[in-house]
Amino acid sequence: MKLIIAIIKPFKLDEVREALTAAGVQGMTVSEVKGFGRQKGQTEIYRGAEYTTNMVPKIKLEVVVADDIATSVVETIQTTAHTGSIGDGKIFIADIAHAVRIRTGETNETAL
Repeated sequence: MKLIIAIIKPFKLDEVREALTAAGVQGMTVSEVKGFGRQKGQTEIYRGAEYTTNMVPKIKLEVVVADDIATSVVETIQTTAHTGSIGDGKIFIADIAHAVRIRTGETNETAL
């Protein structure tokens, strides 16, 4: 099993969620996060005053999938979240050793 963590632009969330559902992903965790990378923040105008923020709002998706679909899930996120401009985000992949569904006690891929 693989844990796929994707940091994407907020306005891409619905499009990515729909694409992942079509790709066979049955569940995901979504968090609103803030951070910065090469963007180093952004300048915004609020009520006529310009100000600079150090942190940029992003969406963090966490998905655990079976090994056999992990590559296609990563490709789906990458193509769907892509805008071609700076700040499109990052995708991280990690191995998951064990998973348990609390309600039924199912383990590993059957728990997903």
